[in-house]
Amino acid sequence: MTDAIVVGAGPNGLAAAVTLARAGLSVTVYERNSTIGGGARTAELTLPGFLHDVCSAVHPMALASAFFREFELEKRITLLQPDVSYGHPLDGGRAGIAYPSLTDTVSALGRDGVAFGRLMGALVARADDLASFTGANLVGWPRHPSIAALFGIRALEQGSPLWNLRFREDIAPAMLSGVAAHAIQTMPSLATAGAALSLGSYAHARGWPIPVGGSQAIVDALAADLIAHGGTIVTDATVDRLDALPASSVVMLDTTPRALAAMTDLPSGYARRIGRFRYGNAASKVDFALSGPVPWTNPELHKAGTVHLGGTRAQIAAAELSVKHGQHSDSPYVLVAQPSTFDGSRAPVGQHVLWAYSHVPRGSDVDQTEVITRQIERFAPGFRDLILASSSRTATDMEQYNPNYIGGDIAAGEATFGQLVRRPVVSTDPWRTPVKGVYLCSSSTPPGPGVHGLAGWLAAKSALRHEFSLGAPDLSLG
Repeated sequence: MTDAIVVGAGPNGLAAAVTLARAGLSVTVYERNSTIGGGARTAELTLPGFLHDVCSAVHPMALASAFFREFELEKRITLLQPDVSYGHPLDGGRAGIAYPSLTDTVSALGRDGVAFGRLMGALVARADDLASFTGANLVGWPRHPSIAALFGIRALEQGSPLWNLRFREDIAPAMLSGVAAHAIQTMPSLATAGAALSLGSYAHARGWPIPVGGSQAIVDALAADLIAHGGTIVTDATVDRLDALPASSVVMLDTTPRALAAMTDLPSGYARRIGRFRYGNAASKVDFALSGPVPWTNPELHKAGTVHLGGTRAQIAAAELSVKHGQHSDSPYVLVAQPSTFDGSRAPVGQHVLWAYSHVPRGSDVDQTEVITRQIERFAPGFRDLILASSSRTATDMEQYNPNYIGGDIAAGEATFGQLVRRPVVSTDPWRTPVKGVYLCSSSTPPGPGVHGLAGWLAAKSALRHEFSLGAPDLSLG
C-alpha cells in the first residue's frame, strides 16, 4: 500500500508530493497529461526552436512564496531579474516603469512619485511578512497583525471609489490598475486592490523573475526532488473516481471542488457548501513567434519582463466591466510577457517569443489573436510585421487543456475577497475534506491562484499532522 497518492502534477500537486516524500512517506503522483506541469509548462507552440510558456510565464511568487524559500528554488534553477519588473504604457509614448528599486520608481513618477512611495513603501519594506499574510489561510489570527492591518487599510482605499484620491496624474494609478487586473475582477474592489498591493510590493522587494528555459524549470525541479526522495510520477493517467485508485492512507487532489464532488460521495452538508463555490471569468491566450523584439514606443519597456496594456485606470476598469457583463472588450486589458528578451534559450538567435492573454467572459470560444495584436500595436507600432507565427487558446481551449480552469477560469475559482476567505469553505483547515484521508491541494484552496506551491504545501502539512502525526519536514537542499 502506498502512503500517499497525489492527483495532478501541477505546482501545487508536486509541492504536496515533495513535502510528503520528504517526511519519509511513499508517494505516487498521477497526471492526466503526458507531460507534468499543469499551470507551469513550456512547449514549442508555434515554430521549432520557439519555447513558449503554456500558462504562467513570469513568477512574482517565485521568491516571495514561503514554500519556495524553504525549498530553496533559487538555488535549484536560474531565475533572471529584468531591469524593470513591469511596465505600463500609455498613449503618446508615456509609460509607468516599476523598477526593482522603489526609490527609482518614485523618482520616475514625477508629481505622483511621493504618493506612490507612501502607498507602497511600508509594504515593500515588510514584503516577507506581507507574503506570509497573503500566502496563508485568511481565516484565523494573522501571524503578523500589524502588516495585516496596514495591508487592509491600503486595500480599503484602493478598493473603493477613493482609489484616485492621493494621485494627481494618470501614470501611477494606471500602473496600479495594471497589476490589480491580474485578479480578473471589476475594479475598484478589495480583491483587485489586494492583487495590486501584494504583487506590486513583490515587484520592488523581490522582483518578478523569469526562469531560464521557461516555467517548466520550476516543475522539473520539484519532480527531480520528489524522485530523489523515492516518489513516483505516472503520466497519461486520468482519475475519475477515488475508488479506482490503489489503496493509500492519504489522497491529495490538485483539483477543483467540482472535480472532488464528481470523484466520490460527500456528506450532504459539505457537498452543499462546496457547491456554492463560484468560478470566475476567463483568460484567452495567444503566443507569438517574432522575427525581432517588440518595437515599443517607450524604450524603457524593452527592459521589462512584464508589460500591462490597456491604457489609463478608467480604460482598464471599463474593459474589465465589459467582461463582467459577459461582453468581449474591443480594447481589452492585455497581460504581456517577453521572456526571450532576457533568456536567449527561448528562441533562435535574434528572434523572440511573446506571451499574451486578455480577459474574456467564462466559456468564451472567441479567438483573441486580432484584438490582442491591435492592442500591442497601439503601444508598439510595427508589431504586426514581426509576427512569424502565432498559437491561440480560447477560454474553452484553456479548460480542455486543464479541467481545473473551468470555463477558462485560470484562478480555479473566482478570486473575490469573499472567496479568498471561503476557499472553498470557511475553515481553519480548508484543505481537509470530511472524507477520511482526502485533501484538496489546488488553487481552489488557500492562498488561491498563482505558481507558489503554497496550497500543496499547506495541504500536505495538514495531512502529515492529522493522518501520520508528523511535523513538516526540512525541504532545503541540505
